[in-house]
Amino acid sequence: MRLTRNILFFIATISIGWLSCSNSEPTKIEEYIPPAPNYSDHSMWVQYLNDGYGTGADVFYIPSTWEFDWTTPDGRVCHYADVTNASHRNDMKTEMDGVAEYMADGNNFYSPFYRHITLDTWATLDEDLINQRYEDVSFQDVRDAFSHFMSQRDQSRPFILAGFSQGGKSVVELLKILSPDEREKMVAAYVLGYKVTPKDVAVAPWINGAERDDDTGVVICYNSVSDVKYVKPIVAAPNVMCINPVNWRTDATPATLNDTITVTLHPEAKVLVLNGFDGCYLPNILDILNVGDYHGIEPWLYSECLRRNIHLRIGAFRRGIKI
Repeated sequence: MRLTRNILFFIATISIGWLSCSNSEPTKIEEYIPPAPNYSDHSMWVQYLNDGYGTGADVFYIPSTWEFDWTTPDGRVCHYADVTNASHRNDMKTEMDGVAEYMADGNNFYSPFYRHITLDTWATLDEDLINQRYEDVSFQDVRDAFSHFMSQRDQSRPFILAGFSQGGKSVVELLKILSPDEREKMVAAYVLGYKVTPKDVAVAPWINGAERDDDTGVVICYNSVSDVKYVKPIVAAPNVMCINPVNWRTDATPATLNDTITVTLHPEAKVLVLNGFDGCYLPNILDILNVGDYHGIEPWLYSECLRRNIHLRIGAFRRGIKI
C-alpha cells in the first residue's frame, strides 16, 4: 500500500538519523551559522514538473525539522541545517520526495533546501528563543526561496503553500506577508502538524480556516493526538483552527480512515483525536513529540485524503477565475 510504504520509509530514515545524531553533546563555544543558499542555483531545489496539461497549480512546499545541533571541526556549535552538507540535504529530500508523491500529482512542485532550526532548539520549549533563531536565519531562507519562486513562475497560474511542522510554521509566516495580489492567486495553504495562533490572525486577519472540502484562499490546519491531554503547545496550542482531513468537517463528526482508524476533531482543543491507530513505531523526539501525539505522521497518514483534496480545491479555484 502506497501510504504504508511512505510512512515506513519516512520513519525508518529519520529514526536512523536521530539515533546517529542524538549521542553528540553540543559544545557551548562560539556558534556557527552556515552560508545562506542561493536560490537561483537549481541544486537548492527539489522540483517535479507534472502539470503537463496546464490544469494544475504550482505547489511551494517547505519541509520540517531534521537535524540535531552539530559541531564544526573547529568546535563551533550550530543550531541550523547546512544546505551544503550532503547528509542534511538527503534528510530533507527524503521528506520532499515523499510529499511530492501526492502533492505533485498533476502539479508543478517546488521545495527549497533551507537552514532550518534544529530539533534541540525546539526541545528548549522556549518560544522566544525558537522564534529568534528561526527569524534570524531560517525564515530569511524561506522568504528568499518564496520570492525566487514567485518571480520565476507564470504569474497567471494558481499556487498552493504547504509545509509540515517547522515547514507549517513557515507557511503561517509567509501568509502574513503575502500581498493582496498574491493572496488572490493562492488556492489554499496546508499547515500540517503546526498551529495558527490568535496572535497570527490578529496580525493577518486574512488568514481564514477552511470550513469545507472545496473552499479556496483558506488554511487547512491540523494536529493529531491519541488524547487531548497529549496536546503539545510547542506545535499545537493555542490554535484557532482545525479541520478533519478525512471528512472535511470542523465539528466533532467522526470519520473512518483506512477502515480501522476513527478520526474525530476536538472542537475546543482544535486537534484530531485518533482511535484505532497504533503509533508505537514513531520515534520519541527528545521527549517532546511522538509521545501521546502523532506528530511524525501528519503528512503521511492522510496523504490520499490530501491528494484528492488538492485536486478538488484547484478545480474549484479554476472554475471561479479566468486564467
